[in-house]
Amino acid sequence: MPPTTFRIAIIGAGPGGLLCARILQRYGVPVTVWEREPGPEGPAPGGPLELRAAGGRAALRAAGLATAFRAAARPAGRETRLLAPTGALLRRETPDAGAAERLEIGRPELRRLLLDALAPGTVRWGAHLRTLHPRGGGRHQAVFDDGRTAVFDLVIGADGTWSRVRPLLSDADPHYAGVSYVETALDDADARHPGAARLVGRGRMLALSGGPGLLARREAGGRILVYAALPGAEDWAREAGVSLADTEAVRAVLLARFAGWDARLRALLGDSDEGFTDRPLFALPVPHTWPHTPGLTLLGDAAHLMAPFSGPGADLALLDGCELARRLVEAHTWQADPDQAVRAYEAALFARSAAAAGTAARDLAAAFGRGAPRPARRLRRPHPLGR
Repeated sequence: MPPTTFRIAIIGAGPGGLLCARILQRYGVPVTVWEREPGPEGPAPGGPLELRAAGGRAALRAAGLATAFRAAARPAGRETRLLAPTGALLRRETPDAGAAERLEIGRPELRRLLLDALAPGTVRWGAHLRTLHPRGGGRHQAVFDDGRTAVFDLVIGADGTWSRVRPLLSDADPHYAGVSYVETALDDADARHPGAARLVGRGRMLALSGGPGLLARREAGGRILVYAALPGAEDWAREAGVSLADTEAVRAVLLARFAGWDARLRALLGDSDEGFTDRPLFALPVPHTWPHTPGLTLLGDAAHLMAPFSGPGADLALLDGCELARRLVEAHTWQADPDQAVRAYEAALFARSAAAAGTAARDLAAAFGRGAPRPARRLRRPHPLGR
């Protein structure tokens, strides 16, 4: 695997792809990241990411970024509340004394941390992969929308839900998971929305009904991120005859969906300070595997997209990037076959991701299916869009 001849491309500058690039570079393996966004300040949708000590934080430690992570992270809310639609508190969970420290980081902060750890010019911005063409011997020619082309010995698809790399490995397409999250927020909640602040508490809140649900979580600066979870059709807004650009019309539709709920819960939607963003949930089949194909592999959501209710998507993506890079570094160090390194990575990936995706699918069905809420059941930490 001589560095002057073996060319590695990572498609997508998400956390998993950037961390993979960081570890490869740290040990002298050349790599280039190709990203469709025009620059590093592009959108990072969703709330902050709570990374587990044995998950994403372990991957960051392996990349030599533990100190940088701690400097950018903040303590995560330590309380989770389960409410009935009446507003009654059904269950409240707080960590036991001596429980592992919980830390979270904003998506823009995590991206900046990872980008700062890469050599200048590693990420090629504004490069949307159009097609990949096999060129024999595991090599593939990538063609980008801006006209650039390049041939690589290994292409790593880290390009998310609608991956352009995945179709060369798998016939599976993401399917609608049956629930849409509609995102909004309350700003400076303790001062401007004290009732909502008291209701949500210092961490996360779930209000479930065996149908629609409300999820809320504290963010930095007193902001409360709110999701209305709507089981049913993906095109609920069109069926209701409203445009998502019409904030007040969407608000009226949502309040109607939560008619009869406690006024304090409805106020999370009725008093929100931002517009509404529709985030339908998609998932890949469980398990999602593919036949090994020399010169290609996947990581993160491209490999194991799952419902972001309790699925540790960001943790898995970072672990994927770490594991793949580690095996490629070993092959580079010992001049071994990099294709065998990818095979070993995929075998571990399939087992790890199948278990996590299966749990996420079951938890999503339990949260918004008939019989919810289940106050006697121990709450899993919800990750609304917290992949």
